[in-house]
Amino acid sequence: MEPIKIVLAGQPNVGKSSLINAMTNSNLKVGNFSGVTVEHTQISFEHHCHNIEIIDLPGTYSINGFSQEEKVAKDYLQNKDYDVILNVIDSTHLTRNLLLTLELLNLSKKMVIALNMYDEARKENIEIDVKQIEAITGIPTVAVSANTKEGIEELLNTIHEVSDNKQRVKSNITYSDIVEKGIYKLKTFLDEKNYKFKDYTTREIAIKLILKDEKFYKIIHDKPIYMELQPLVLDILNSLYNYHDTKDIKEIIAIEHNAISRGIRAETVKCNRAKSKKTLTKTIDNILINKFVGIPIFLFFMWGLFQLTFTIGAIPMEYIDSAFNWFGNAIASMISHDGLRSLIVDGIINGVGAVVLFLPNIIILYIGIALLETTGYMSRVAFLLDGFFHKFGLHGKSFIPLVTGFGCTVPAYMATRTLKNEKDRLITLYILGFMSCGARLPIYVLFAGAFFAKEEAGNVIFYIYIAGALLGLVMAKVLRVTAFKGEDEPFVMEMPKYRMPSIKLLWFIVSKEAWMYLKKAGTFILLATIIIWFASNYPKGDNYNELSAKQKLEQSYLGQIGKGSQFLFEPIGFDWRQTVALESGLAAKEVVVATLGILYNVGENIDETSDSLLKEIKVQIPFASAVSFIVFVMIYLPCFAASMVFVKEAGGYRHLVYLFIFTTSVAWIMSFIAYNVVLYLL
Repeated sequence: MEPIKIVLAGQPNVGKSSLINAMTNSNLKVGNFSGVTVEHTQISFEHHCHNIEIIDLPGTYSINGFSQEEKVAKDYLQNKDYDVILNVIDSTHLTRNLLLTLELLNLSKKMVIALNMYDEARKENIEIDVKQIEAITGIPTVAVSANTKEGIEELLNTIHEVSDNKQRVKSNITYSDIVEKGIYKLKTFLDEKNYKFKDYTTREIAIKLILKDEKFYKIIHDKPIYMELQPLVLDILNSLYNYHDTKDIKEIIAIEHNAISRGIRAETVKCNRAKSKKTLTKTIDNILINKFVGIPIFLFFMWGLFQLTFTIGAIPMEYIDSAFNWFGNAIASMISHDGLRSLIVDGIINGVGAVVLFLPNIIILYIGIALLETTGYMSRVAFLLDGFFHKFGLHGKSFIPLVTGFGCTVPAYMATRTLKNEKDRLITLYILGFMSCGARLPIYVLFAGAFFAKEEAGNVIFYIYIAGALLGLVMAKVLRVTAFKGEDEPFVMEMPKYRMPSIKLLWFIVSKEAWMYLKKAGTFILLATIIIWFASNYPKGDNYNELSAKQKLEQSYLGQIGKGSQFLFEPIGFDWRQTVALESGLAAKEVVVATLGILYNVGENIDETSDSLLKEIKVQIPFASAVSFIVFVMIYLPCFAASMVFVKEAGGYRHLVYLFIFTTSVAWIMSFIAYNVVLYLL
């Protein structure tokens, strides 16, 4: 089948992900663009006689901006090979979305416009003349709804037609009189010279020259005709500069594009909604972003999420635990060699099982975060908390990466790119580790389940997350008045409409994160548990079999490592096993639970009826030490993968050194305080 490669381009919150899901039932592959950490989605599926491949570019307001997403989008659109640009537009915000469309038109590529959310526009009594938009732009335009799948088949058929057509449809966009005069002069000259370049019309070449298309100038600069074009182009540009009273061509382009987009809307859109009538979004916003009740409502939602995470997540945990115990016993009965049996059962099955045990909690947490994002509520909370954040030297937009950090620190670090101010971005990067990621949740669930009743455990986990977030805000203020002095930038952020989340989109987001968690458990964490098992069972001396289980652990490599560094952690109440667990957590926080599972599921009086890790934690770790341990886990350096992303986002390894010193120092001090306070109260 002939392949069609489509590039999906659009501004943020136009429903690109929903449109992808409506167009195909295929598996979505998520990765990074070559050389950068900007995430993209790649989809392949069959339709009619073609194999369609879609590359979903990051949402961007402009391809001429300075953020990494905008640079990646521009590079891909200008330099990569593809067949069609699919420009996705929000039908309810036509004027703003057309600004990107006009930039895409100047690329002179095959293109299709998808007017998404057409059903929402209809509900708001917005009438759009789709054929008129097509006539004005010259680009095939289809009204679609990713939610109802209206127009999806027509869109796919239009993409087929545009791709199969050897001739590219040329843009019909008309500029202001002063620009059109210049276009006419250049076009006439080029026509007289019978000048040809690729499949560009002489009008398109004239527009590129007037709008100072950098890539085109580099190409034509070495052509003989450039010497003749130069004085003509300079004369036209001087006329433009005088007319607009500025020599900034970007400002002139912005003025032109704004006028064109407003003109297209005026020609094609009728809004019959009464001005006094409130939309559903405004009605909900009156409650959810109310300055008095907005924050309490948000805290209630977060409290409810952590209650559900523990109470509902605890239901399948018992079955998963039983399944791994049964599997371990079954495997153990088939292996006669003591060393091999210990490796497979105690090392691999128990280690990986201790991580997989918390998968239900992880899934519930990611569902909650995905709902925040897909419904449009997250941007409201960012607006709501902007004033509060400013008191701590943060920006309102910092809320997005901070909340994302509750799921995973890696995408949270990437999300800081939305912050244009470098100091705001660096402060947010430095405190993201205080937002407890999903990998830390199993540790919290383990300790909360060991030391608190089931009805209290959910509240305890909520308090841990809130305490970490509040401490992060305090540290942001410290960084603002010390290392990163300066004013934070004003808050400007789009408020998308509230939307019912697509089950399919939620499934994609949550299943992707759950699979990544399981993938880590089956690869990286599996390797780590084998190493930990080996280090906890070797070396074996001559009198090894005569030693108690505790003595065997203490003389092992792991015991030697733990005891060697224990003096650093003794003041905060850790024994050598907790020390080793923390050190292993630098690789991945999930390994902490696996390490504890290996180190504490042994002992002189342990048999098959008392091998629960929760019971062993409660018996062998004092409450004060447990509190201190949780505080340290809450604060110290994120996993290795996140640390590498931090290096790239912050701008060098020196920042990682600073982050390690900063987080470790704060973690030790806060754990010391927590340990001694609990000892005093007890």
